[in-house]
Amino acid sequence: MTPRLTLSVLPLTFAVCRFAPDAPLPPLGGTLFSVTRTADELSLVCEDTLIPAGARAEGGWVALKLHGPFEFSLTGILAAVLNPLKGAGVGIFAISTFDTDYVLVKRERLDAALDALRAAGHTLLDAGVQDAAELE
Repeated sequence: MTPRLTLSVLPLTFAVCRFAPDAPLPPLGGTLFSVTRTADELSLVCEDTLIPAGARAEGGWVALKLHGPFEFSLTGILAAVLNPLKGAGVGIFAISTFDTDYVLVKRERLDAALDALRAAGHTLLDAGVQDAAELE
């Protein structure tokens, strides 16, 4: 059985940034900031207004917060969100934390994403954003 989840839209736009793998960590800040370092790259997600100098960045992402916390033993949490988005042709960038997950979608696809999630039976809380027009 596919879980029915509660999500909310963070009222900001974000950027996904890339640096060389040995780059120093940029200053932390903002409401959502995620850093991942691998042998191939240093990636970060930050608010569009906080893109560090020298970053290769793609902005215009909107974050959907899955309301957790979720036990590590649970299965199908991300799939319950990603499958409806896939069906609607909405690309994503996912971030997982200890307690929950965030799914980023491009701003121009937000309305399609919200429609698909509602149709799949998920609950979208009013966090000040109900559609892409409210982010302008």
